[in-house]
Amino acid sequence: MLIKTPEQIKNIKLSGKILASVAKELKRNVKEGVVLKDLDKLAKKLIEDAGAEPAFLGYQPSGADHPFPASICASLNEVVVHGIPNNYKLRSGDILKLDFGVSYKGFITDAAFSVGIGKILPENQRLMDVTKHALMLGVKECRPGKRLGDIGWAINSYVQKNGFRVVKGLCGHGVGLELHEEPAVFNEGQKNTGLELKPGMVLALEPMVSAGDPYIIQTEQESYATRDGSTSAHFEYTVLITERNPEILTNF
Repeated sequence: MLIKTPEQIKNIKLSGKILASVAKELKRNVKEGVVLKDLDKLAKKLIEDAGAEPAFLGYQPSGADHPFPASICASLNEVVVHGIPNNYKLRSGDILKLDFGVSYKGFITDAAFSVGIGKILPENQRLMDVTKHALMLGVKECRPGKRLGDIGWAINSYVQKNGFRVVKGLCGHGVGLELHEEPAVFNEGQKNTGLELKPGMVLALEPMVSAGDPYIIQTEQESYATRDGSTSAHFEYTVLITERNPEILTNF
């Protein structure tokens, strides 16, 4: 359902508040020497302690051979998304992307953020800064009367202007009653094209940006990595289209 009812929106907002609080706590715990599996355990505990469920755990998207085995996606360096938390200890210089969803009474929100570990290359910090700002430019386009192409244009034009590339083949999506709903929210587009945005729509915007090659490969773990091994960054918010200004439901 593209347009959510006021009651649905109320519960989606509660889901978003839980997600934001969990994201803040996860971010505080991301540091050199931390094991990825421990971050996953922490996320699961925090979500369940808040009376919700991890939306990713056991989720099997179209095309995947297996259900996702964790509560968070933990993607390192060249891995863009869908990285499975393992026994890897974070090292100085790593770029970690954490992506996760919260299901509260069946109402779902989704968000992601990127973090540099210890001392990172200035170019990697710039990559993350550009990706985060591109997300915010996309959010600004989430107004009634605008179109999906306006979101993609805002994101891609800024990323390209700064010398990076939007990852091809991956995009944002509708969210709220399911983890992945229509419409697809592409990170490239043309102004005044695509579906018209209307109040009540809930969209997950998520620019994924490569420092080099925009093309991806699928790994044996069913995660996606840049084809040339370039570092990538990823930020995501769940956004509600209102009568006036967009409302970020997972703002942390």
